[in-house]
Amino acid sequence: MDGSCFEEGQRKPRATSSSVLNINVGGRTYHLTYQAVATYPNTRLGRLVTSTDRRCQLGLCDDYAVQGDEYFFDRDPAVFQLIYNFYASGVLQVQNELCPRSFLEELSYWGVRLKYTPRCCRICFEERCDELNDQLKVQEELRAQAAVQESEALFCHMRYAAQRWRLWNLMEKPFSSTMAKVMGVASSFFVLISVVALDKTTGELRPVLEHVETFCVAFFTLEYILRLLSTPDLHRFVSSALNAVDLIAILPLYLQLFLELFIDETHTGGHGSQHEHEIEKVGRVGKVGQVLRIMRLMRIFRILKLARHSTGLRAFGFTLRQCYQQVGCLLLFIVLGITAFSAMVYTVEHDAVSTNFTSIPQAWWWAAVSLSTVGYGDMYPETHLGRLFAFLCIAFGIILNGMPISVLYNKFSDYYGKLKAYEYTAIQKDRGKKTKNSHTNVTRREKSNTKSGKIRAGGCPQITHMGGSKLREEP
Repeated sequence: MDGSCFEEGQRKPRATSSSVLNINVGGRTYHLTYQAVATYPNTRLGRLVTSTDRRCQLGLCDDYAVQGDEYFFDRDPAVFQLIYNFYASGVLQVQNELCPRSFLEELSYWGVRLKYTPRCCRICFEERCDELNDQLKVQEELRAQAAVQESEALFCHMRYAAQRWRLWNLMEKPFSSTMAKVMGVASSFFVLISVVALDKTTGELRPVLEHVETFCVAFFTLEYILRLLSTPDLHRFVSSALNAVDLIAILPLYLQLFLELFIDETHTGGHGSQHEHEIEKVGRVGKVGQVLRIMRLMRIFRILKLARHSTGLRAFGFTLRQCYQQVGCLLLFIVLGITAFSAMVYTVEHDAVSTNFTSIPQAWWWAAVSLSTVGYGDMYPETHLGRLFAFLCIAFGIILNGMPISVLYNKFSDYYGKLKAYEYTAIQKDRGKKTKNSHTNVTRREKSNTKSGKIRAGGCPQITHMGGSKLREEP
């Protein structure tokens, strides 16, 4: 041990007590020399021994005993033991048993920086902090969902609070009641029906399927309006990704109907099918027709409505949000690989006879297909050098595709497990409330029956007919 520091229980002469700092942390006494503490003047104890203002010194501690010249600190003694060893050795150790956040809070209080830890310990500690922050993000998101879905107090200040609360449970909590389950199954059923109708919008069944699609959109519109009317927080409702998907699912049809008002409805001469007349009509309107095509294409996003009733899809969306940096790096590497290998192959293949590599943009498709290890075979190099570049492109694609799998899978499995546990807890909580309410109702009925029985037995007269003419009172 360093000779300038003294542990608890060591005997020291009273003559040198003026050069020793006596501190009490959480009931444990420590002794440090002023020289050892003053080596780090930016720490709390360093400012305590270097300050000449008595008021400032007392402001740095929680209490002070004049008799023993002892400063008291109401902090964690387990963490301060590491601080004490830091003043003795100049190295700050980190224990894995300590909570990273609590440890950082204690370091901030004592003014000791994390840079004094060894590099190996600091790397492990920072990894633990990152893992903890990721876990806290998941918990915060789940807690935010629970705060909206389970807090009945949010509806107290609203009009028709009881009705809106029941409507909210019906639309947002599929396991809250039998009717809510039916609503969730119906929503998923209409999503699948609308997607099938979208895929079959050509042929003889097209008019019938268009009516089916219109009916599905009407159901989605009613569902969205009911959610909007029952929400306790309009800002959170608008900013929700799932609600944005619901809006995208119904907007294309209404925008299409609105834009068709500007189309000239004059009858087209000649004979032809309805599909040919629509193509001719779209050709006349120009830019409006292009917008209509985009609107029709946007209808495919209805399939994303299943994320509201699918735990896996919601976990996948959260995984992409949490790993946007890794996904962004992956896309960047893909773009770099496509650009580099397409230029290489074009350079050695554009002079070949009957080659498909007529330009670098044409080679982009080949590079994208090869980099993803799909290999359609519609374009392939014929020279030896071009085949070497193709092999390097495929090898680079295999390495690139394997890099983010472990990170994405760990994030996905972790969040999926927590989301399923949260849903199970919510279901059990709803069942517990129903059981409690049923027991309460039974108890109330039993009390009312007991009370009425006591009233009848307590002397209330009952009048009965005797012989049709005489009356007798029975107690």
